[in-house]
Amino acid sequence: MSDKPLIKAEERRPDWAALVIAAVLVALSATIFIDAARLREVTGYSPVGPATVPQWIAIALLLLAIWTVVAAFRGDFPERDRQEIKPVVWVIGGLAAQMLLLNTAGFSIATGVLFAATAAAFGKRKIWISLPVGIILCLVVWLIFAGLLQLSLPAGPLEHLFM
Repeated sequence: MSDKPLIKAEERRPDWAALVIAAVLVALSATIFIDAARLREVTGYSPVGPATVPQWIAIALLLLAIWTVVAAFRGDFPERDRQEIKPVVWVIGGLAAQMLLLNTAGFSIATGVLFAATAAAFGKRKIWISLPVGIILCLVVWLIFAGLLQLSLPAGPLEHLFM
């Protein structure tokens, strides 16, 4: 016997958030299918070409969307916690600051600001500690990518000291 209470059919309502997620999955799947259809023309002598993997990914996303719709109507999703707005604002603010600072301040400083904002979102409000730690960690990442891997990341005044 199930421990769920019996609900009449007319009282059962779909999980609207899950239906929105399913719609996004369908849109993403359709976008990949359309893009993969362009790649199909490139296929030469083999039936496996550059469109094969994107098509399988699109099929998987479509199946996940169908599964999500079924789960939304069956009420299989657990009760969600209340959304906290402050941490979301911290992370979005950090992303905006990173995008604004990336070309002028460079990768290390801009991404260090994002690191500090994300740390603040997770409850570490001592920005005077998390900002320098984030900048140092991001400088190490920049040195690995620019120095060892020879990849191009935006350089600012801090990165120019190591060039």
